[in-house]
Amino acid sequence: MGQMGFFDIANRYAGLDAKNDPLLKIDAVVPWEDFRPRLEAAWRKPAEDRKSSAGRKPWDAVVMFKAIVLCALYNLSDDQVEYQLRDRLSFMRFLGLGIEDKVPDAKTVWLYREQLAQAGVIEALFDSFDGYLRKRGYLAMGGQIIDASIVAVPKQRNSRDENARIRAGETLEGWEQQPAKRCQKDTDARWTKRHGKSHYGYKNHVNVDRRHKLVRRYQVTDAAVHDSQVLDDILDPDNTASDVWADSAYRSAEIEATLVERGLKSRIHRKGHRNKPLSEREMRGNKTRSKVRARVEHIFGAQSNDMGGTLVRGIGLVRAKARIGLKNIAYNMRRLVQVERLASATPT
Repeated sequence: MGQMGFFDIANRYAGLDAKNDPLLKIDAVVPWEDFRPRLEAAWRKPAEDRKSSAGRKPWDAVVMFKAIVLCALYNLSDDQVEYQLRDRLSFMRFLGLGIEDKVPDAKTVWLYREQLAQAGVIEALFDSFDGYLRKRGYLAMGGQIIDASIVAVPKQRNSRDENARIRAGETLEGWEQQPAKRCQKDTDARWTKRHGKSHYGYKNHVNVDRRHKLVRRYQVTDAAVHDSQVLDDILDPDNTASDVWADSAYRSAEIEATLVERGLKSRIHRKGHRNKPLSEREMRGNKTRSKVRARVEHIFGAQSNDMGGTLVRGIGLVRAKARIGLKNIAYNMRRLVQVERLASATPT
């Protein structure tokens, strides 16, 4: 086998382009440099705080951000993304690396995401990208759709008594003497039941605009938090329409009063009660609302299926917030490619 030359690489990339490499399209529409100031503030110490300029130079902040975006786009572990960066031309090109270049190793990817998580900048990055979407003309329009999805984490093998004590904020006996074991215990995640099945992890509460199907606001909680408790935090005052869609879990007198106070119109599903089932008219109304509310399920479906799943590989709420936030950012990046394509295909 002969050595690969420049034109061989060019031909390989041309082949990827012919197959509509999705990463090339994402790379073209996302303003990566807009993220740099916040990324570098979290990734590098200020020049005056550095002990020396000697040693290996740190990876470029935008290159590292692209690496963790790849993790979110394809639900890859840090070891998997290192392997794929070594193996796949499309991943290398996305990061701006050539075959001859080194790639970030798994530990560096973990450390980078960890610094962003501990600095709490993921929500700021999400807001920055949302601001870019609005500047491009993709305003939040048509009303807002609210929903929540359970995000699983590896299950903890604790007894019922241990789980109860963890919820009470207690530290279990023996954990202080076993720091390695303690580091593997997620004391922030919670169990919940949905449709008769038990789930363990966190919740991704999202606000999606009806017009563009983009995530406009989000909040991350443990899985035991009821969906309706977060609605007030994720309502979007900038949506150009007043309608709010949500399933019946959000229906309550308190929420209805909140929406009226904010000048919003409730399109929340009605729910029946014991000895007072829904009337035929109410069921027809719910069916009509479902045609709009179903759009939010497309987002969760895309994250679960097209983006490789939503399993959080991390311990604790801080890391869960970072990973779920990155998943929402990555979804919006993919969605921007789609809405740009739709906009260009629409006759003027």
